[in-house]
Amino acid sequence: MRVLAAGDHFVAPELFVEALRDEQDLDDFDATTLTAAWPTEPFGPVGSGDSVVDEASGTEEDLIAALDGARVCLTQMAPFTARVLEAHPDLEMVAVCRGGPVNVDLAAADRAGVAVAQAPGRNAAAAAEFAVGMMLAALRRIPIADTELRAGRWRGDFYAYDEAGLELDGATVGLVGYGAIGRIVARVLRAFGATVLVADPYTDRATAAADGIALVDLDDLLVRSSVVSLHARLTDETRGIIGAREIDLMPRGAVLVNSARGGLLDYAPLPEALRSGRLGGLALDVYDVEPPPPDWPLHSAPNVVATPHLAGATRQTAHRAARIAASEAARYLRGDRLAHPANETAKRFGTVGVTS
Repeated sequence: MRVLAAGDHFVAPELFVEALRDEQDLDDFDATTLTAAWPTEPFGPVGSGDSVVDEASGTEEDLIAALDGARVCLTQMAPFTARVLEAHPDLEMVAVCRGGPVNVDLAAADRAGVAVAQAPGRNAAAAAEFAVGMMLAALRRIPIADTELRAGRWRGDFYAYDEAGLELDGATVGLVGYGAIGRIVARVLRAFGATVLVADPYTDRATAAADGIALVDLDDLLVRSSVVSLHARLTDETRGIIGAREIDLMPRGAVLVNSARGGLLDYAPLPEALRSGRLGGLALDVYDVEPPPPDWPLHSAPNVVATPHLAGATRQTAHRAARIAASEAARYLRGDRLAHPANETAKRFGTVGVTS
């Protein structure tokens, strides 16, 4: 049986192959590999017409060629458009090692009878740690102080009362979204001594109470929080969820953190909000345009911490992602129900499977 390990320079094809070999009762497979350019080149939309997938890396042509003879594919970024799926009617299953398979046209996969699995939580620990690090960096001006010292400037004035940073201990921190990442962030923040508020319509009050956090509506969270951190998945419902109106609700001098998805935030009002002091700090790992252009207004705005979409970038995440994808592929090949189905074909699978 042929398997395509379509990796990149983060989750390398070899990690998929290694994870497959670690699966029990899965010895009879022939792995071919394909390596996409990400992250040395940004991901983006791939496809045309009615079948365009997001956050993909590589070309349809390269994927079509690499899939020759493959019945299963493990990937992170490969662009599974309708064109790719239609070119390979023998393809049965795609395991995507991401929390959401945005690089797969799920409707086209259902039409082709291809089961698609995903890997929720694969980078939860890494992203949560990074988000808390971004909060600390913005609250205590760590990157700015580092830059100034390296330039030969001893900024003792940062110790002046009006310039001094803020602590997480005793602060009220609002989390917009409470999935796997948000729950870890909340646990860490509570250990710091922060009060945690959460706005998430899909979280029930029993879960919130058990976790020691308060479930509130978004406006209430914004009014009460000195730090607001975004952790929602990007959907039509959440796109632009934080804009000028929401920023005006926040306490003057509050810190805003976005390490989730660029589309959650309206970036236009941010430079003026920082210059006026409406926002005391801004920490970003994701953007409306990636990478930001040279004339990006936030390049010259004060109190900005900006990193190039690194929240999930740990070696543990890469290994974990490959293992989850390999486990889903192994379940499929054994005929077992998938743990993380992403489309209707995958949800229906589990009574009769492929064994050879």
